[in-house]
Amino acid sequence: MVVDYEVRGHVAVITLNRPEARNAINGEVSAGVEAAVDQLEGDDDVWVGILTGNGPVFSAGADLKAVAGGRVNEIQTARGGFGGLVRRERTKVLIAAVDGPALAGGTELVLACDLVVASTAASFGIPEVKRSLVAGAGGLFRLPRALPPAIAMELAVTGDPISAEIAARFGMINDLVEPGTALEAALALAARITTNAPIAVRISRRVMLAAHSANDDQLWKLSAQALAEVIKTEDFAEGPRAFIEKRPPNWTGR
Repeated sequence: MVVDYEVRGHVAVITLNRPEARNAINGEVSAGVEAAVDQLEGDDDVWVGILTGNGPVFSAGADLKAVAGGRVNEIQTARGGFGGLVRRERTKVLIAAVDGPALAGGTELVLACDLVVASTAASFGIPEVKRSLVAGAGGLFRLPRALPPAIAMELAVTGDPISAEIAARFGMINDLVEPGTALEAALALAARITTNAPIAVRISRRVMLAAHSANDDQLWKLSAQALAEVIKTEDFAEGPRAFIEKRPPNWTGR
């Protein structure tokens, strides 16, 4: 299997498992990631996902053999786009756990996630211009959202990478950790998320993502709709009840 899917409690770990090819994205990997996201989204008992890579490289991006052979369509899916992920509509939080270089499409996969945990062994970059390509899987507009515009522009036009330390300094990374511990730290972050009501988390994520493109009037309406939606859930009553009874809440996700 070039993509592994493992459930740990309320968390699903999706692992790119093509280490001999630096986890480069080919058609099989793209289809595998899309299928894994389908599982994540379809399982009501799984509330958070983690995307990571097996081996010393998170992902070197697109399989250039496929690109050079004119098989670009093979490395994307109809719903998810490149890697089965970058254009995929999702409802659940997805954390990137990066313990090595994430370059070109590897960076674009990271940018498609909601949160990033990276070790000091990680690096990020969009070197496509060095091969007369462009970062067409979201890097050219998501990177300026994750980094200061001048830094993002430098990465785009030089093709040079930045270290995890620099990425963390500019706010692209949520948690910077020691090499070999990125997945462990991502699981710890996921555990902090899964202590909360899962529907409220998903609704909050939805409104936060809308802030990139909607105006304040639209966002006020979305916030009001979000509150009205969460009030209708079973978990809405459980939260205050658990507080009054001085116990941890028992979320049902309903």
